[in-house]
Amino acid sequence: MTRFIQMQSAGGPSVLQVIKQDLHAPRAGEVRLIQDAIGLNFVDTMIRKGQYPMALPAVPGFEAAGTITEVGSGVEGLSVGDRVAYFFSEGAYATGRVIPTAPLIRLPADISNETAATFLAKGATAWMGIRGLHDLKSADTVMVLGASGSVGAILSRWARSLGATVIGVAGSPGKFDKVAAGSTHAFHAGEPDIAAKIRAIAPDGVDVVYDLVGRATFALAASSVRDGGVIAAIGAATGQPAPAPDLVRRGVDVRSGGTPQYVRGPAVENATSQLWDALRSGVFDDLETTRYPFDEIARAHDDMDNRRLSGLPVLIA
Repeated sequence: MTRFIQMQSAGGPSVLQVIKQDLHAPRAGEVRLIQDAIGLNFVDTMIRKGQYPMALPAVPGFEAAGTITEVGSGVEGLSVGDRVAYFFSEGAYATGRVIPTAPLIRLPADISNETAATFLAKGATAWMGIRGLHDLKSADTVMVLGASGSVGAILSRWARSLGATVIGVAGSPGKFDKVAAGSTHAFHAGEPDIAAKIRAIAPDGVDVVYDLVGRATFALAASSVRDGGVIAAIGAATGQPAPAPDLVRRGVDVRSGGTPQYVRGPAVENATSQLWDALRSGVFDDLETTRYPFDEIARAHDDMDNRRLSGLPVLIA
């Protein structure tokens, strides 16, 4: 039988319960997967808390990787034994599932299921930042707010590998070393005179701010971006910032959007092939992976809630 992690109600990590259930055979346009690695993302905690709409009872999770074990009628280009992954399909917290083929991405031989589940959604989000919300140039100076988080850590290293000057900002002094490892310059958000220090590096202001935090850091984003620059609002962990009319006067473009909005259609192949190339070249080699056994999903969510992650999280089935 297949194991699922289901929630009957919103709440703390304890609402996540492991259940067992048989899977039906794949219908037309579907395949059956055995999933051995499942991605864990901040949005999963929002779903659990009831901050993101999902009909209950629900199986959370949006990303996983596994192997096809059965193919429904009408499926072309995929066969039993193929390894695939996906990064935005509701119901990923499971050891197996029946899923339509549309979101599936065939994995190259040198990209493991665990690597795909660890990096795919976060890497696609980082790609959205450097190619969708702002087409990064090697001469750009960028600031990453929330650079110690999973997406921030990937984005910082990727941008630096493309030649950009990266100013990484950590939320606290304890995360400074992690941010410094992936940035050209590093600060923590509570550092005295941080705005002046950033302007010392970029006197006219940075070309683009990647804001993965939201309300708590938006004032710093606004003071650091150059006139005519871009604030790419990728996340809002501390809430949505208030409108800033002065940015309109300065010609600053505040851009936002979800990964599925930008990484779809032909962009999926572009994003994933560039992500795999970055992985192969060692851009992210210093990033650690934090593995959680499938039955310890509550501990994983508790660690995410309390910012205790020491590496990129992945659930191992």
